[in-house]
Amino acid sequence: MSGTVHDIILPITEHAMTIATGYVVQVWTFGGTVPGPVIRVHLGDTVRVHLTNTTSMAHSIDFHASQTAMNDQMVTIAPGATWTYTFKADYAGVWMYHCGAAPALQHIANGMFGMVIVEPKGGFDKADEELAIIQSEWYFGGQGQIASYAKANSTAPQPDFVVFNGVANQYKDNPIQVEPGNRIRIFVLNVGPNEDSSFHIVGTIFDTVIKEGMVLNKGNAQGWGSQAVDLSPAQAAIIELTVPESGMYAMVTHAFNFVGHGAIGVLMAGDGKPPIR
Repeated sequence: MSGTVHDIILPITEHAMTIATGYVVQVWTFGGTVPGPVIRVHLGDTVRVHLTNTTSMAHSIDFHASQTAMNDQMVTIAPGATWTYTFKADYAGVWMYHCGAAPALQHIANGMFGMVIVEPKGGFDKADEELAIIQSEWYFGGQGQIASYAKANSTAPQPDFVVFNGVANQYKDNPIQVEPGNRIRIFVLNVGPNEDSSFHIVGTIFDTVIKEGMVLNKGNAQGWGSQAVDLSPAQAAIIELTVPESGMYAMVTHAFNFVGHGAIGVLMAGDGKPPIR
């Protein structure tokens, strides 16, 4: 967003959402979507998020991009109440935001999370295409019901679905169009709430990775690249790659037990057909 001070309206809502074919959850949201809206600012900007709780239960919000005491701004927002959460973007990176109302696990598992992108000094170099991908889990609690807290709270949790951007298999069913040879930047965040991610795109190599402030640079003297990026819950990375040729490229977590539970998408380069050799 332009400018250095940003006022963002983020209502707290609830509604029914299809999370996979034939599965409907009564979700809690920031801004009406799961995940919530991506907020993108520059280093040093001031962000004021105005929240109104339109639901029948208490919620709160926690911005990992902020520095504030939890008993200062992460307050309980009662039904019908409003609150403004203000922070300065002091550090660059990709950050999680989520509801912090107790139990936070239940509120995250029921859809209350999103991404903040803070661009570094000077901004990012130009990329031809950019994507924002959030991995999360669903613990199905019954048709039209909220997510199961008991399932999510197990010491050996078994998610029914592991998904990218809220819905199982959505980018498998509707591949993301990219162009061969284009520079692609992906902001990827694992919100969990429980499982790790091993983010991988079949047939590609990541030549640039910024993971939690640690940097792998393109064109480094030793020729290093990255095949997968490991992210625990609440960790994020900025990944860059070039799709080498036309064809189909699967986007997965390389924890393959979750691929069959929805954690798969496809990048379709060009017409999706490999070159004739």
